[in-house]
Amino acid sequence: MTHAAPHAAHDAHGHAHGHAPHDHDHGTPKATASHHDAEADSQADILDLDAEVLAEHTASITAWLPVEAAPRHIVDLGCGTGAGTLALLRRFPEAEVIAVDTSADHLHRLRRNAEAAGVAGRVRTVRADLDTRWPDLGSPDLVWASASLHHMADPERTLRQVRDTLAPGGLFAVVELAGFPRFLPEDAPAERPGLEERCHAALDHHHAEHVPHRGADWGPMLSAAGLTVVGERVVTVNIGPPHAEAVGRYALTSLTRMRGGIAETLAPEDLAALDRLLDAEGPDSIARRDDLTVRTERTVWAARRA
Repeated sequence: MTHAAPHAAHDAHGHAHGHAPHDHDHGTPKATASHHDAEADSQADILDLDAEVLAEHTASITAWLPVEAAPRHIVDLGCGTGAGTLALLRRFPEAEVIAVDTSADHLHRLRRNAEAAGVAGRVRTVRADLDTRWPDLGSPDLVWASASLHHMADPERTLRQVRDTLAPGGLFAVVELAGFPRFLPEDAPAERPGLEERCHAALDHHHAEHVPHRGADWGPMLSAAGLTVVGERVVTVNIGPPHAEAVGRYALTSLTRMRGGIAETLAPEDLAALDRLLDAEGPDSIARRDDLTVRTERTVWAARRA
């Protein structure tokens, strides 16, 4: 994954971080380390909000999974702060999860979330770079990868690795979001209608250069890796209004993160309008709007090892 622009250039809902962790605060000025900490907190906050706001949709995906028997050994690849891990533990109460990510910050947040949910004893976290040597993950019955595969340097190799890791008859679930959700009505804000679509277009252009596997059709690649695709579905998300208070924070945090990857390409008038939306204390703050919706899609593929 190319690290252009601040980490907002990644799709932020992608928790994969299949690449080696960067120890930015080793031998760097304190200001740089503080910026890195703020970036890590920002992404972790988005992942936690993502889990909260989209919990019902995640639960519907785990309920749909075409498992032949309830899995006991699950691996969550690119686990982020634990949205998938916790959903899988709720769905399969006898299971244990190995949660893998390259970010120590995310794994710390995941352990905290697992403790709050009372399932810490059923989770083992592993910090690893999945683009290099894989850790020993045993022979899982289920491998889950949510918004993670498109971050891998060589996704085809990763898919073969998953196939070899799965127990015979085991299931691999791939979940991908259609980028950042949309939040605003099409005619908003009043002074720059269509602003959000232009922001998404700018981010899509950036991702086309730096995250080429984002938006891929994983079905043919799963088959090419020697797995049998046994299910595919698209989950449409359209939440509110009215909505929970978390949706306002989700919109504010997501668009703030998006800004870091597109600020240089937006028209000055669009950037100024976006900054008014992102002023949390200002009268035009997106978090104050009562007309927000959460609109996106998730595509899910389920593939089995013969």
